[in-house]
Amino acid sequence: MTTDAQQQAARDWDHWHEERTATVSAPYGPLSLTGTHWLSDYPEGRIPAMEGQWREDGDELELTAGPEDGLTVDGKPFTGQVRLGADRGPIGGSRVAHGERRLFVLSREGLWAVRDFDPDSAARRAFRAIQATRYDPRWALPGTFRPYDTSRTVRVENADGVERGLGLGGEIAFELDGVERTLQVAVEHDGSLWAVFADATSGNSSYRFRFLRPAAPAADGTVTVDLNRALLPPCAFADHFICPFPPPGNTLPVAVEAGERNRIDS
Repeated sequence: MTTDAQQQAARDWDHWHEERTATVSAPYGPLSLTGTHWLSDYPEGRIPAMEGQWREDGDELELTAGPEDGLTVDGKPFTGQVRLGADRGPIGGSRVAHGERRLFVLSREGLWAVRDFDPDSAARRAFRAIQATRYDPRWALPGTFRPYDTSRTVRVENADGVERGLGLGGEIAFELDGVERTLQVAVEHDGSLWAVFADATSGNSSYRFRFLRPAAPAADGTVTVDLNRALLPPCAFADHFICPFPPPGNTLPVAVEAGERNRIDS
């Protein structure tokens, strides 16, 4: 990489880091999540500290609320009953709200939950910055994507202690310190890749695991593995996310002193 290209890559990283900080600290960013409430834990439909009555009903939820609950649905004051599917859009666009809070309906592996996003959360008020190591060209590595013949699902523990399926579509191979390393990756709908990985800094000078999201590989499988853009997972910002832990084989035996490292609070 030429000096000019390195300088541009460093400027691009600075912009990326600024955008990440803005996204994380936004009113309905991950810092605003104050609870993920699984309805299977509340068969009577009453979730403590949440308004209304929420019941599973086949492939939908049924929400019942009175005027005292102060809920809105689709931006209008709501009383009575309404059937809800899983929210698909941004958090701020969830159908159910209580004042500035957004009550986001989630479905995962046949189980239903309601997430409570509050812009006035303690975590959002305490947040100051994302600790990150500035761009270093040695961490931007040429790699090769090797797709699996068929997609695989492995069971991995999640941040909430529950084991769930993680879909994998292949692996990326790259050379680090003269040794070939590999990471298993999921393939997103747009062709981009997603890896959950740990390394020798995890749980020490970095969060216990991180995400990496390389762009879609070229037709010949070449892909840039830019560890400068290692991401903190959502559960680094709020305990109520259910991030998957790295699958077997995705713990690198080297110190990846690059990318996002930790959250900084006041």
